Amino acid sequence: MIQSLLIANRGEIACRIIRTARRMGVRTVAVYSDADADALHVRSADEAVHIGPSPVRESYLVGDKIIAAAKASGAEAIHPGYGFLSENAEFAQAVIDAGLIWVGPNPSSITAMGLKDAAKKLMQDAGVPTTPGYLGDDQSPERLKTEADAIGYPVLIKAVAGGGGKGMRKVDSAADFADALLSCQREAASSFGNDQVLLEKWVTNPRHIEVQVFGDSHGNVVHLFERDCSLQRRHQKVIEEAPAPGMDAQTRAAVCRAAVNAAKAVDYVGAGTIEFIADGSEGLKADRIWFMEMNTRLQVEHPVTEEITGQDLVEWQLRVASGEPLPKTQDELSINGWAMEARLYAEDPAKGFLPSIGRLDLFELGEGCRIDTGVEQGAEISPFYDPMIAKVIAHGPTRDAARSALAGALDDSAVWPLKTNAGFLVKALEHPDFVAARLDTGLIGREGDALMPPARPSGEALADAAGSLTRGGALAGFRLNAPVHATGSFLLDGEAVTIAYDPRAGGEAGEEAGEDVLVAEGGQVWRLTPWRASGTAGGDASDGAILSPMPGRIIAVVVAAGDAVTKGQKLLTLEAMKMEHSLVAPFDGTIAELNASEGGQVSEGALLVKIEREETA
Repeated sequence: MIQSLLIANRGEIACRIIRTARRMGVRTVAVYSDADADALHVRSADEAVHIGPSPVRESYLVGDKIIAAAKASGAEAIHPGYGFLSENAEFAQAVIDAGLIWVGPNPSSITAMGLKDAAKKLMQDAGVPTTPGYLGDDQSPERLKTEADAIGYPVLIKAVAGGGGKGMRKVDSAADFADALLSCQREAASSFGNDQVLLEKWVTNPRHIEVQVFGDSHGNVVHLFERDCSLQRRHQKVIEEAPAPGMDAQTRAAVCRAAVNAAKAVDYVGAGTIEFIADGSEGLKADRIWFMEMNTRLQVEHPVTEEITGQDLVEWQLRVASGEPLPKTQDELSINGWAMEARLYAEDPAKGFLPSIGRLDLFELGEGCRIDTGVEQGAEISPFYDPMIAKVIAHGPTRDAARSALAGALDDSAVWPLKTNAGFLVKALEHPDFVAARLDTGLIGREGDALMPPARPSGEALADAAGSLTRGGALAGFRLNAPVHATGSFLLDGEAVTIAYDPRAGGEAGEEAGEDVLVAEGGQVWRLTPWRASGTAGGDASDGAILSPMPGRIIAVVVAAGDAVTKGQKLLTLEAMKMEHSLVAPFDGTIAELNASEGGQVSEGALLVKIEREETA
């Protein structure tokens, strides 16, 4: 059995591997770049070795540095995780040539499945059903156009060395083919250094079905059933589940048998995934499910398979790499319940899902689910790596039980000041088509804005938060023979809002009035700020003093001293925490004092603008 293991990866998957290795008594060695010097995976391992600067091409993608780290630390095996060098056959061979154990498939298997056209030809020879298309060596535009016309439109152009949705173009008509081909080839050459393409028939109601396979060095291959990864955004998986909705026993047997045959065709050893595309227009049927590609590594979504089978796939990897036979035979594996996984990213759906970079001052995820993460509260999300901060995995007796548990955990999550896609995930999980398992890979693309989380909290949540910020005490807003009420102006993430609330209901005992509060709802977090920061001289917003709600940089000033302004008029824009915050006039008046200039840095509570009321100007 392997006694010491270097993990050639970072973040969530590195922490995931370390957990299993520790349980098995295996010593672990982490590697890290400059940006990851204080990362959770570094602190979790028994030893850590620095491998270079923050950019991946100078650290995590430099195989020689990783092998040198393994030798220097005394590790006898290398686990690549997923991504980075996990499907690099040259690196796998270099690890073996260095006298180390490679926790993964044979380099020849990686090579065989590495190019989509060669892999499809291999699968056809093995009797595995493949999507109708063209895999030929003749890459002339004329030949490709002729083949596309013969296949029939719509057709999919696909880079043979592609992945992650790059180098793919759907073509709806013959007139669009030439331009789409050139675009696809340019992207493929830029991303993969290979502009060769294949053609496939476009499936009009596609579902993404994949089968977890596992082989050992003794000739055994089993499957651990299927997963459905149809909920995707721009070819990137969003929600994964197991088993696949609507999969009957006969179809499951056929698809899983095909997956095992595919693995055997390349003498596969270790964890792998056979990916299929299914035409779901008439339900899942064996004759309408075709091989798409093989991933020769552990998948991001492997936890859902672990949850329904009760198996630890990382343990399986370590045992197989040590030369042991598979821990279970096919007859000993079964499905128990349902599992779903959501990928939680530090990204802002409202800004085109751009990564949200910075410090996780608040990082709390809901309860009742398995959480696989590589970060903790206080960690820095850097611009150098994928912004996935956690995988949230729910398991239940039924699909709806797992779905509800996952949505509930995401709904209860609170991350600040970074933005996350939690609210978007909740919307997706609660969409009627997803609830009813009416799945296809275009669902998110079609629904668009319907899946976007709300731009601001509910009135009830705002009213509760406003009560926490009031100073007036229990009788504020009281009128005889009328409901207690109050109305106040606040900043919600820097934007002016007016909130009606019951001051008796706001805040907990002992909470200091005037402090900022965070409003958490539906997986999103907003910051509610009084017009005037607590403890600053000059009173509150009623005196016209506009203070900086947080440290930041002034990126625009749209008024000048002496200008007349109206209530709600934008005065300036503050950039803070990678977000823009507009500060506006609380009432009609005149700019009496202006202490802000474009490009200037300001601290929290700094007086930026002083407005005199119209009646006193």
